[in-house]
Amino acid sequence: MDILHTSLDVLLPLVSIIFFFFFYPFYVLIKLVMFLYKQFLFENVAGKVVLITGASSGIGEHLAYEYAKKGAYLALVARREDRLDIVAETSRQLGSGDVIIIPGDVAEVEDCKEFIDETIRHFGKLDHLINNAGVTQTVVFEDYIHIQAANPIMDINFWGSTYITYFAIPHLRKSKGKVIVISSGAANIALPVASVYSASKAALLRFFETLRIELNPDIKITIVFPGVVATDMTTPRCIEHVSNKMCTFLYRININTNSNYMYFRALDLKNSMVQILSSRSQ
Repeated sequence: MDILHTSLDVLLPLVSIIFFFFFYPFYVLIKLVMFLYKQFLFENVAGKVVLITGASSGIGEHLAYEYAKKGAYLALVARREDRLDIVAETSRQLGSGDVIIIPGDVAEVEDCKEFIDETIRHFGKLDHLINNAGVTQTVVFEDYIHIQAANPIMDINFWGSTYITYFAIPHLRKSKGKVIVISSGAANIALPVASVYSASKAALLRFFETLRIELNPDIKITIVFPGVVATDMTTPRCIEHVSNKMCTFLYRININTNSNYMYFRALDLKNSMVQILSSRSQ
């Protein structure tokens, strides 16, 4: 036994040194090559079918334009049909060979089923589902006159994405497709006056992280966390008003802050978004 211990004391350090100097550099090199490959591997979306919810304005609108430039076929979903017509026409001019609009409400289960069914009837397949539809609400939780007034936030932001994903899964499995979820930085940051909104985005995060495991490797899922983005719901005046309300609460817990929030236009975000959406999902 003493001989064995002595041999191990001599051999193990020697083997470790040999491994470190001769094999570890190759291991690091392989990991680096794989990392770079994943970073620069972009999917060719020309001819692929992309369904975008909340496509009438904001992030959804500009994602439609970027996909159109790359030759994707589009199914655009939102409640405002007149706005969808404008986005669809612009997308055609930018290069999309086929665009359909499907007016409806993601908070309604039957509408979500119709979004998928109509897309499959028209295109015969579905490659990317972008769950972008969402609404915001800024109110102190105890100030709700009727607590049921918080329901639409969860119905649209959370259930709207889960309903349509449920109906899309069989078709995405066939195409080895992707689900892209537009969550929010509020999913990870406690924001005063946005308790229910933050909860809806956090629910999206946990749900789709779990779904990513369940659907792997057939369907890839990408979760996006934008900051404050200029849309119809977030005008500069609205941002200033909400910022001041938040600061009132943040000062109460001795957090130094101010009402200056970084403010982006949706079109400023599009290049980064398209890189995320066309790269390999994790």
